[in-house]
Amino acid sequence: MTVKKTLLALLLSAPFALMARADSGTALPNAPTADQATAAKLVYGLLSDSRYAYRPKALDDALAADMYKRYLEALDPGKQFFTAQDIAKFDAYKTKLDDGFKRGDMSAAYAIFAVYRQRVEARVAHARALLKQDIFDFAGNDSFVYDREDAPWATDKAALDELWKQSVRNDWLRLKLAGKKPEDIRKTLDKRYENLAKGIAELKGEDVFQTFVNSYANAVDPHTDYFTPRSADNFNLSMSLSLEGIGAVLQRQDDVVAIREIVPGGPAGNSKKLKPGDRVVGVGQGDSGPMEDVIGWRIDDVVAKIRGKKGTKVRLDVIPAEAGLDSQPVRVVLVRDKVRLEDQAAKAEVITIPAAGKTPAKRIGVIKLPGFYQDFEGRRRNNGDYASATRDVAKLLTQLRGEKVDGVVLDLRNNGGGSLTEAIELSGLFIDRGPVVQVRESGGRVSVESDSDAGIAWEGPLAVLINRGSASASEIFAGAMQDYGRGLVIGETTFGKGTVQNLVDLDRWPANETARFGQVKLTIAQFFRVNGSSTQHKGVEPDIAFPASVDASEFGESTYDNALPWTRIAAVPHTRYGNFEPLLPKLRALHDKRVADNKEYQWWAEDVARFKAERAKKAVSLNEAERRAERDGNEAKRKQRQEERKALGLALDPLADESADDGLAASERDIAKDAAREKLADSRPDPLLRESAAILADAVRLLNGDDKLSAVVLPTANVRGHWAD
Repeated sequence: MTVKKTLLALLLSAPFALMARADSGTALPNAPTADQATAAKLVYGLLSDSRYAYRPKALDDALAADMYKRYLEALDPGKQFFTAQDIAKFDAYKTKLDDGFKRGDMSAAYAIFAVYRQRVEARVAHARALLKQDIFDFAGNDSFVYDREDAPWATDKAALDELWKQSVRNDWLRLKLAGKKPEDIRKTLDKRYENLAKGIAELKGEDVFQTFVNSYANAVDPHTDYFTPRSADNFNLSMSLSLEGIGAVLQRQDDVVAIREIVPGGPAGNSKKLKPGDRVVGVGQGDSGPMEDVIGWRIDDVVAKIRGKKGTKVRLDVIPAEAGLDSQPVRVVLVRDKVRLEDQAAKAEVITIPAAGKTPAKRIGVIKLPGFYQDFEGRRRNNGDYASATRDVAKLLTQLRGEKVDGVVLDLRNNGGGSLTEAIELSGLFIDRGPVVQVRESGGRVSVESDSDAGIAWEGPLAVLINRGSASASEIFAGAMQDYGRGLVIGETTFGKGTVQNLVDLDRWPANETARFGQVKLTIAQFFRVNGSSTQHKGVEPDIAFPASVDASEFGESTYDNALPWTRIAAVPHTRYGNFEPLLPKLRALHDKRVADNKEYQWWAEDVARFKAERAKKAVSLNEAERRAERDGNEAKRKQRQEERKALGLALDPLADESADDGLAASERDIAKDAAREKLADSRPDPLLRESAAILADAVRLLNGDDKLSAVVLPTANVRGHWAD
């Protein structure tokens, strides 16, 4: 799944991808390198040719204007830096970007970026100057408008000054409400703004190049992206859930790279010499390679030094979390190994649903699958231990069968997709051969992708839990289970991404031995359910619906202005194991009755409604009394809920005592404490998951208690043994 990307958003949320060495001292180039120019021409050839792209578009003046708009959005999405006067000057480039791109000439993009960097520097200087002024009285009725996506560009510098004044005041107020003293607030914000300017000033040409090429790629299709060689490596690692290195998650904090998390079973964890919060200040290769001071380096440069082939050594100079940055570092020597990122792999648990009337309690197994991952290279090499979502789920199903569960819920919430092959093979765990998805290529040819393996890994009751964040491969799987009548689909309507992407290595044409040109994640086809319907725009609609946690106008395929429209093709013959329509009214009635008395579910619904109402305002008050009353009310509500949990015997919320807003950016928090808090968030009560298990338990009870209903709902299953209790 692709989400809207901006250069500034990437900088703020993931500085490891953008921060250059502080001591580099190199000026930003005003044109791409020779390799980048070649890469641009290769990208143009791909995206304009129907042999490759599913929906090729001519690179003409109209598309150039769209590229121009997207490039400005990537640089300045909140319209915080450019003025209308700047835009008027840039408009001269609007219809000329196409001609330059075809030649590999991107001087216009670099010229716009040069102005952007100047504007950021000026805005940050203004913000830091505001910290010294007497503007932090919060008794008035003014507000800060934080959502400026649809706002016009500021008319002039004075208008931007006013916008930034309110932004700085809001930053100050958030920290004040969190209990910070004025001197600490001023110090924190001054450092924050300084880091923002430093980050933009130290961007390298490859960052600008990737951003601009993606303004073209995203203009053609919202899910087509260009990756530089380094970002392509990172993307492939995220899909394979494995890497060769030391097994540590790193985070940049000011000028140093710190350890955020230790991956269990990796070299770092096994050594017992490193912990969250420790800072890496030097890296050396092997037994005797020179130690390189990495203070001030961008995090991806540090990661590149630490990663390496399995069996090789790396030496780290580390300053412990509890020591001052000027302390003597400790030398740690590690032998690199292959590390599996288990936190992102499938996991299982069992939920017990209490007895209902004369029917006994039901044990429902839950498998949480965060992505359809696959180690493509490991599979190609026929490595028997390669990472695979399907293989992991199959093992968990065997485990749950051994625990005598009565049904299984596959939790695909916020699963943005991944490997199409994995979606097909995962479906095969629950159906006995047959078509899973139809794929239509750019020329109109339709192929049917099927599960060809005989046998079913789990024949029992099944439910699939989805939400708006379930996309692509998740929609293929959920749609197949629905079309086959194999399981109940519960939750929210999904994202609505019905297209297929493939990674195209741009180095394959010149047959380069080393990566030089990068890769393109290219939309090559559209997929359709076996019933002939596309999930594009419409998504997969649940059989039992929960209240929508996010509006379709804010998140999902429908938010992309150039997304493919919904359509359908002919259905393909497939087995229909069951028809849940006769069962759904009874399940909905039981669900409605249960959630009416379910405090946790009601609290969740209240929080969703409040979040939507607040988001719709697109602004926050700068009146301290009003904000403090709102904060105090929220904290009182959390404490009240915690007391009710105790009284009702419910699981406690491990974050009930945490402030909802500490006013800090991610890089300003204590890394070890923040990582621990993130882990606690994973164990918070999940009323939607429990209710999904209860719905599946209801279905099992109803079908086992009513032979006539069961014969209507599961005629095939009754013969083949599916949904047997």
